[in-house]
Amino acid sequence: MVAGAALALWKPETATWFQPHWIPFFLGIIMLSMGLTLTWQDFRRVLEFPRPVLMGVGLQFGLMPLLGFAIARAFALPLDYMIGLILVACSPGGTASNVVVFIARLNVALSVTLTTCSTLLAVIMTPVLTTWLVEMLARDLTGAVIQVDTLGLLLDTFQVVILPVAAGVVINQFFHRQVEHVTPYTPLLAVLSIVFIVDYILAAKRTELLESGGTLLAAVVTLHALGFVVGYVLARWIGGDETNARTVSVEVGMQNSGLATELARSNFALFGLATVPGALSALTHCILGSLAAGLSRLMPQSPRPSPPQRQKV
Repeated sequence: MVAGAALALWKPETATWFQPHWIPFFLGIIMLSMGLTLTWQDFRRVLEFPRPVLMGVGLQFGLMPLLGFAIARAFALPLDYMIGLILVACSPGGTASNVVVFIARLNVALSVTLTTCSTLLAVIMTPVLTTWLVEMLARDLTGAVIQVDTLGLLLDTFQVVILPVAAGVVINQFFHRQVEHVTPYTPLLAVLSIVFIVDYILAAKRTELLESGGTLLAAVVTLHALGFVVGYVLARWIGGDETNARTVSVEVGMQNSGLATELARSNFALFGLATVPGALSALTHCILGSLAAGLSRLMPQSPRPSPPQRQKV
């Protein structure tokens, strides 16, 4: 991801062969890859982890949108960048979080469950939260009213997220043996897909990024860093054990940036730079997630102390 981004900014022609209308197709590959790794058991795991699942999903769609709104205002970003940052903050957990949780030796089953639940809920939560926050921002900053197409956001989210994931689950259910031969290659396809999307946007918006992208990069890094840190602190404070709190932290800190990018492209065409925060987000959360995984491996996980047992007399 880092190498591709650097190459796209240095030699834009290495990435501009990609066509913007291909983004939904490649995003569909990413979500289909996720669906092929899921079974119906993954959905039943909500019953096994009710408290951490509710905690993680609540922070995903509660903490992150509010952080995105506050950071966009604090950094005084242009409206295009504000819209893109809010889309990132309102997006569900990204599939890369499951890889980071695995590397960090945390609760992979919980991570997969959280990603699945937030992805399904994103059909409603992402359009509604984005509409509310973007319209509030526009009204506060300019006094103008931006009519966000909430239904369009909902339909796009359904098409590029739910349909491919559902297709993957059904295929895995009925053609499991054949899928087992394919799944070793799906992570590579998913990674290449997001690299193509990110590199194209960075190359296409190279001039604007080099001129004013420093503030945006700082805002994106702040958003994800606070997602990791505050997500962990709140998860522990609410009552999660160490392993689950770290897992929730990773889920909250890593968003489906590809979805944010596509929603910006297809629903905010008048704000041409709204796709850039999603591209920077994909790059940023992969780096921060890798660092978080390394730190988690280095720092021992102290279990939550159990309450003292009452002695019998």
